[in-house]
Amino acid sequence: MSFREIVSNPKLKYLFFGGKGGVGKTVVAAGAAYYISEALGRRVLLSSTNPVHSLSSCFGRDYWGRGVCHVDGTKNLDVIEIDTTKTVEKYKESVRNKIMNFLKTAGITTDPEPFIEAATTNPAFEEAAMFDEMVNILLSERYDAYVFDTAPVAHTYRLLGMSKVYDLWLRKMIKSREEALSTRLKLSFRKERIIEEIKKDPLLLETLETRKRTEEAKRLLTDREKTAFFFVTLPLALPIAVIERFIGWVRTFEIPVGGVIMNCVIPEEAVKASTSPYIVNKLREQAHYIQDACNRFPGMICAYVPLFETEVRDLQMISRVAEALAK
Repeated sequence: MSFREIVSNPKLKYLFFGGKGGVGKTVVAAGAAYYISEALGRRVLLSSTNPVHSLSSCFGRDYWGRGVCHVDGTKNLDVIEIDTTKTVEKYKESVRNKIMNFLKTAGITTDPEPFIEAATTNPAFEEAAMFDEMVNILLSERYDAYVFDTAPVAHTYRLLGMSKVYDLWLRKMIKSREEALSTRLKLSFRKERIIEEIKKDPLLLETLETRKRTEEAKRLLTDREKTAFFFVTLPLALPIAVIERFIGWVRTFEIPVGGVIMNCVIPEEAVKASTSPYIVNKLREQAHYIQDACNRFPGMICAYVPLFETEVRDLQMISRVAEALAK
């Protein structure tokens, strides 16, 4: 099935673009967002979860840290480059408040800073913060479609893996809190009052609400009608091998695979008259790797984007990427 046919499905709402670093994920994601917004007339938010953003460079405009911005020259396209530093700091403050509330509600009088430091300096904290922000975007319901330009493979793998880690952590938190409240109830002589306090317990209620949001986001991420993950690659050995592994990882998270997009394909008609050994060899090599990709991913290659004569750094070039995706 072609990319155009896949995105023409009106139920498809969440599109992710991933792959090895340097394969053109941002360019392809921008072209896809442009096509869906302008050709299909849907309101689209293009978002980057990459700590090193490239959307501003791709559009030739400054979107960094400005929140949601409308893309001038389009009818329905908005873009956001998530400020990783601000997102992490905001998440730290949220975690701090939760720990403080927990200690206060539990009647524990101790210095909270060691607990806060332990919670906010773990190696996966940045991914947890970005996952929380991604959940906010997924559940916002303000757009017809959401397009995500993801980070290179390893970072995205950890980010997507946070859904399972987060769920396990929340379940343990809820179980621990319920056990603590149950013990308090058993030891209390004024059970009616304690029961009322338990019903209003802020930490338990907040944790349950967080789990509800996480489960809803997980449900959307694994919905085959609403979500698709596209893998961007080049006609080269290493990028193809990387996405072969990446596809397996994404499938372990039960996220639907949309297809493979081959980027930077040298147009044969543009160089067919050339007798340069360099060009001839590059075309031969390209044909070999395209065939290799077709063998590895049967029926999955949904679009070919050419290697343009100039860099994609403005809306006009992004529209050409959109045209290539729609063929």
